[in-house]
Amino acid sequence: MRRRMLLAAAGAVAVPVPRPARASQEVDVALVLAVDVSRSIDEDEARLQREGYRNAIVDPVVVTAIGRGLIGAIAVCYVEWAGMEFQRTILSWQRIATAMDAERWASALSEAPRASLSWTSISGAIRHARGELRDCPFDATRRVIDVSGDGVNNSGAPADFERDAAVEEGITINGLPIINDRPTFGRLPPVPLDDYFRDNVIGGPGAFMIVAQNFESFGQAVKRKLIREIAGIAPSGVIPA
Repeated sequence: MRRRMLLAAAGAVAVPVPRPARASQEVDVALVLAVDVSRSIDEDEARLQREGYRNAIVDPVVVTAIGRGLIGAIAVCYVEWAGMEFQRTILSWQRIATAMDAERWASALSEAPRASLSWTSISGAIRHARGELRDCPFDATRRVIDVSGDGVNNSGAPADFERDAAVEEGITINGLPIINDRPTFGRLPPVPLDDYFRDNVIGGPGAFMIVAQNFESFGQAVKRKLIREIAGIAPSGVIPA
C-alpha cells in the first residue's frame, strides 16, 4: 500500500502544470499611431487620414509583412492629438496577427467619433504616446511612435524635448509630414515641414520619415511606412515618397 501511494505521488509530481501561453502576449513591435487632428485639418482631410490607416492595415501586403515577423504579430494603439490640452486614445492596444484581426481593427476605427481642437502639440502627442507604451500589455521586441501631421509644434514644450526623452527610453519615433499648401491660421510654417520633422521629431534606432505630398497621397505613404516599421529594417533618414 505504501509503495502504491509513493508511486501515485511520484506520478502526480511528474504531471506538468499547464501555464498560459506567452506567445499570445508577445509582438514584434508595439506601434503608437499618433495622428494630427488640429484645426488646420478639415473634415475631408481627417477622413482621408483615417481611411489611409484603415486601408493600410488591412492591405494584404501589410498583413503578409506582419505574418513574416519573428513572432508574427504587432500591437497597435491609435491616438489623435491637437494642442497640448488634447491627446485622446481612440483605439487602445490591440494585437494584430491575422487578416481578421486587421479587419476588426479597421472596423472599430471607422466607428470611432472624431473631434478636433486648435493648435499643434507634437510634444504633447509624443508624451501621450510614451505613456501608452509604458502601459502596453504586450511584450514587444521594438517600440515605435508614428507621428503624422501637417504643421510644426506651436503648443507646449518643444518637440525635440519630448523626442529626446522618448529616445532615451529606447523608443523610435518615425514621421509622416503632410505637405499642406494652406497657411495655418493665416501663416505659413517657419521652416519646410519635412526639414522640421527631420530635425525635431524623428529619432531613435533606424528612425525615418516618409513625406506625403498632400492628403490624397497620404494613404499610399501610410502603407509604405507601416511595411517598413513592421519589418524593422528601414534605413535612417528621409524615404522618398
